[in-house]
Amino acid sequence: MAELIEFETERLSLRQWQESDFESFASLNADPQVMEYFPEPLSAHASNEMAQKICLLIKQRGWGFWAIEVKGAESFVGFCGLHVPTVKLPFSPCVEIGWRLSSAHWGKGYASEAARGALNVAFQQLELPEIVSFTTVGNQRSRRVMERIGMKYSGQFEHPGLPENSPLRPHVLYRLRREQWGIKA
Repeated sequence: MAELIEFETERLSLRQWQESDFESFASLNADPQVMEYFPEPLSAHASNEMAQKICLLIKQRGWGFWAIEVKGAESFVGFCGLHVPTVKLPFSPCVEIGWRLSSAHWGKGYASEAARGALNVAFQQLELPEIVSFTTVGNQRSRRVMERIGMKYSGQFEHPGLPENSPLRPHVLYRLRREQWGIKA
């Protein structure tokens, strides 16, 4: 088992998951607005399986998709962190940064704040050379977060984990190299 990493930002704690987070996570994953750019909302069972897998991966590596807590307020608003995709992508091997927040917490800058903290871990603690992020072409909210945290557009690809006829299959790729981190655009 790896040493478990947790960290804080100005307003957020990015921590290990607790069993009490699973119900809120299931509600988030059942929300059609949150899941608009995914194949479908998740059932409570599928959401719990995903949370358990996230917890297992963090135990193995020490890092992953951390639970996000708003300091002094909400105990669980979503997740943000780092992940090694299991689907073979055109740019594999890679480490991606990703996030998913309850729609009630959109528009507050939490995704960008949490992602900047995760990038600090990636580049300063883990000394990773590059982080990628990707989403379906139409997901402008996530694309704006990618741009706010300094990632650069790097082209499009067809996501091999989605059916060929899926409107979600065309994806955009953003990248950030370690030596670019901290450089103001």
